[in-house]
Amino acid sequence: MTVNVHLARAAPRTAETIGVPVAASGAVPRSLGLSRAALAAHGFEGKPGQTLLLPSATGPSHIAVGIGDDRPTAAILRNAAGAMVRAAGKRTSIATSLADLEGIDAATAAQAVVEGALLAAYRYHGLKSEPASEGLQELTLVVGDRRSSGAKLGADRGSVTAAAARLARDLANTPPAHLTARMIADKAVEVAAASGLGVEVFNKDQLAAMGCGGMIGVNKGSTEPPRMVRLTYTPRNPRGHLVLVGKGVMYDSGGISLKPSDGMHAMMKMDMSGAAAVLAAMSSLKALRCKSQVTGYLMCTDNMPSGSALKLGDVLKFRNGKTAEIHNTDAEGRLVLADGLSLGVEAKPDAIVDIATLTGSCIAALGLKMAGVFGNDQPFIERVKHAAVDADEAIWQLPLERNYRKLLDSNVADMKNVGGPYGGAILAALFLSEFVGDTPWAHLDIAGPMNSESDDGWLSRGASGFGTRLLIQLALDFAA
Repeated sequence: MTVNVHLARAAPRTAETIGVPVAASGAVPRSLGLSRAALAAHGFEGKPGQTLLLPSATGPSHIAVGIGDDRPTAAILRNAAGAMVRAAGKRTSIATSLADLEGIDAATAAQAVVEGALLAAYRYHGLKSEPASEGLQELTLVVGDRRSSGAKLGADRGSVTAAAARLARDLANTPPAHLTARMIADKAVEVAAASGLGVEVFNKDQLAAMGCGGMIGVNKGSTEPPRMVRLTYTPRNPRGHLVLVGKGVMYDSGGISLKPSDGMHAMMKMDMSGAAAVLAAMSSLKALRCKSQVTGYLMCTDNMPSGSALKLGDVLKFRNGKTAEIHNTDAEGRLVLADGLSLGVEAKPDAIVDIATLTGSCIAALGLKMAGVFGNDQPFIERVKHAAVDADEAIWQLPLERNYRKLLDSNVADMKNVGGPYGGAILAALFLSEFVGDTPWAHLDIAGPMNSESDDGWLSRGASGFGTRLLIQLALDFAA
């Protein structure tokens, strides 16, 4: 579904719905035709994200959209726009002055409103036999002349970032039989051609010849061959080089360490959300005129049980020459990332980020709304945290506690791939740190927020596309 975004000085006559921002105190806009007491009688108090639909028999419906009493922020406007779109239901044309509020610059406001509206309007129709229901098709930002140029910049940028996040959601929502490693590689080639990226695809034989033992080992139980995709974006006179590595386990059964048959297992088609976020973020860089060089690695395979599957006690040798004894085949994400990180470091970047739906331990620590971040360079971690705030994608730093490293010691290899029942997210990060050397590095564990269980602000039920806009912001701000 494509949503056309426009700017205008007044709501167009074709608008079916007009979203009107209302603060929690002060004057109520006349266009609503209700006093504050009347709004309160209907349960509307102007709290951030609160909405009240006011139908009309003769013209467009109006939606009162709460923005609170605090100075408007991008996060408040993003969620308010999402709530407005949901309140509009099946109405296809919405106009709003949310981007014309004082106290926030026009570009930031417009980007947030467009992102919130387009991401809230997202629906994955998938393989349903019934036609997709109508939804938002036209969004008009009503802004005054003084803010129009800034709002245009923000709206254009918001359209690009929202499209990227929607691509990541589409990929992660797709059933595993309809998106194998080969298929996502084909999709990456298509996306690269459309967005001005360089692209290389590596097959199983090439990965074996390159010494990518993690990729080959995890893939051993599958009838579907693996693929690694390398995407490159190189502007003129780049001010730095950033590498992104995404976990692309297209379906994770756990291997012979089989997962229990529960709701989380049913979501394991989303175990490639890291690779989806990297591909989607890379797709936006040329349109947004990113000034740094960015290289992306998609490490794609599934993890299946069979007679040829990886066994407990097997030892894998990775691209950088290190070895790991396998004590749990369901700790497979770190094995494919190890090869990706090794290759990324060989490119001699200024910094490297990996993003992965990696551990249930991170979910236990931080819940379903927040990702964990680890790293070996605090200034770079601060950059990642700053990008997360700008994107309104919550992350929390967890410790890379080196004292726990001995829990990964092995009698037959350089390390084990797991280290006991406690601190699993930390141990996974410690394992990954073995493959980055001294390169500034951050690891994002997005297992919790990869999926939204319900519509919530700009989030739509299903795959969230989490990390896509964070990575875009990081790349745009990045410098050596």
